[in-house]
Amino acid sequence: MEIANNTVVSIDYTLTGDDGQVIDTSEGREPLQYLHGHQNIIPGLEKAIEGKTEGDELEVAVDPEEGYGPYRDELVQDVPKDAFAGVEKVEPGMTFRAESNAGPMTVTVKEVGDESVTVDGNHMLAGQVLNFKVAIKGVREATEEEVSQGTVAA
Repeated sequence: MEIANNTVVSIDYTLTGDDGQVIDTSEGREPLQYLHGHQNIIPGLEKAIEGKTEGDELEVAVDPEEGYGPYRDELVQDVPKDAFAGVEKVEPGMTFRAESNAGPMTVTVKEVGDESVTVDGNHMLAGQVLNFKVAIKGVREATEEEVSQGTVAA
């Protein structure tokens, strides 16, 4: 069966950056299952997998525009330190949910100053080319429930 919209796909994958360092992998875990055509994985990878069948293997480089988007400088902002009231110690690398004009988002603390905290609303992989090695482990028709929910049933 070919991978198309409303099929449940199982893949083993390894994601590396341009430096060859592994960013994420399914190695040692169950294959990743997702419902194809429902924006459950990044667009560039979903497009590359379309039409493949069980047993196929591929390597694909996904540009930022089809991954987590370009890095946007305007998503880096200084906020008053008192916005973190109730947090014992704010440190670089910590993540927080924040409200923005575009809705809720996750921000990462970049720097902590005396009066303000610099936060970054970009995804940690924004602006990066994503290199995937993928092995298709299974493809099946999705159930009506999966299609209506937009995700694979647990």
